Amino acid sequence: MVRYFTVNKTSANEWLKHSYHDLNGSILLYKADHFTDTISYVVHQSLEKSLKSILAFYNKPIKKTHNLIDLYELVQNANFYLEEDEIFLLAIASKYYTEQRYPVVDKESPTKEEIKEMINLAGKVFHQICEVFDIQLEDVK
Repeated sequence: MVRYFTVNKTSANEWLKHSYHDLNGSILLYKADHFTDTISYVVHQSLEKSLKSILAFYNKPIKKTHNLIDLYELVQNANFYLEEDEIFLLAIASKYYTEQRYPVVDKESPTKEEIKEMINLAGKVFHQICEVFDIQLEDVK
């Protein structure tokens, strides 16, 4: 049986545009040696918006969640897969996102190395999605 999907490239572009802005913001903050808790928040937003762009592309409901693992499970049905260590990074990004949003005594901030790995993953996810959906970088800047 052949399944046909109605795609929504316009909606996916919008999600990816915001993801791109967050990705580049996190890179600038990283290069400026900014606070890692702030960078983790911004890079998480990039990952979240990239994953939600897949749902938008296929006209699927976009779950109101910030949990990257939950979103990843939803997009696996769209033939989007990450390696096990990358899925682990999604979990770390979600953990820090939740912890960094509000003041908490003795909270642990992400390390510079964790931030670098999350930024690299966000870049990979963003570019992979653009490639699969044939979306040009100029269209999402």
